[in-house]
Amino acid sequence: MSLADELLNGWAPILKGVELASGTRGRFEVTLDGDVIFSKESLQRHANAGEVSAEVERRLGPRLDWRRQ
Repeated sequence: MSLADELLNGWAPILKGVELASGTRGRFEVTLDGDVIFSKESLQRHANAGEVSAEVERRLGPRLDWRRQ
């Protein structure tokens, strides 16, 4: 599952939007409400499994069970 899928599956009803943009030199950044919550360039590493989602959950609350309606 891609990170975009993981975020949409967990928080789609409260996300205003998700934007994927190609970059150069393997750049990978995730921002939430204008704050960078993960930067591959700053940390000099790839995100660990679940790392970005954990930070989103810390800021937005637990994943929503919105697909079982």
